[in-house]
Amino acid sequence: MTAPSKVHLLKTGTMECDQTWLLLKPGATITDRSNTRKEAVWTTCPTHAVLIEHPDGRILWDTGVPQDWETRWAPTGLQEFFPVQEGTTYLQDSLAALELTPDDIDVLVLSHLHFDHAANAKLFDNGKTRIIVNANEHEGALGIDGPFKGAHLKADYEGIDYELVSGDAEIAPGVSVIETPGHTWGTMSLRVDLPETGTKIFTSDAVYLGESWGPPAVGAAIVWDSVRWLESVEKLRRIAEETNAEVIFGHDPEQAAKLPFAPDGYFG
Repeated sequence: MTAPSKVHLLKTGTMECDQTWLLLKPGATITDRSNTRKEAVWTTCPTHAVLIEHPDGRILWDTGVPQDWETRWAPTGLQEFFPVQEGTTYLQDSLAALELTPDDIDVLVLSHLHFDHAANAKLFDNGKTRIIVNANEHEGALGIDGPFKGAHLKADYEGIDYELVSGDAEIAPGVSVIETPGHTWGTMSLRVDLPETGTKIFTSDAVYLGESWGPPAVGAAIVWDSVRWLESVEKLRRIAEETNAEVIFGHDPEQAAKLPFAPDGYFG
């Protein structure tokens, strides 16, 4: 049986934002009567992609923020709420550090179609790379009125010939997606079973932060359906407990500082 041999974490841009977008927690983003004038917490919001080396080909999970973020996001106003740090490392930089380009990727899997995950999807629309997205996400994101809604920008993802998946699905032996809606219609998380170091679960925006994970799970400002979101978190928790998985959250700056990012490290 074939199995993934190595997993690289790729830096794909670090944004900044009000922490309330990511966490609605008493004492952190929700104040009490002793702190009615407490200033908002401005935090970093790193993004990442996951590159899986597999006998069946190279699989990439997510694409991060675009290099032209300020002009691309200008019609939406998102550039004011999520500015990208100067000197950030983009997806193209991280691939180049591994001597790779988008043409070297056999399969691209998009956790969902938000502006900080699918922004570079068209780099892989080359007639060679399979591009996979959840069917519910595809229907919702392509069905919005106008050029954008919230964090969905049609310019990022429309016109691509996608391969649609539903539910939990195997992408390749040892690599599967977990359907975890709530953040959006069809948000997915990624499970990779490595022969040496065990199971890794990459939550994407199903869980932003370690503080979100709990238990109990702590919500956030950007959630489409709070009940489905909570069900998805608990689904991930069950899988993580059953497999003794290491869980990598979508935008956790404290966790990111301790992870083995490429080209200096990897999961093997």
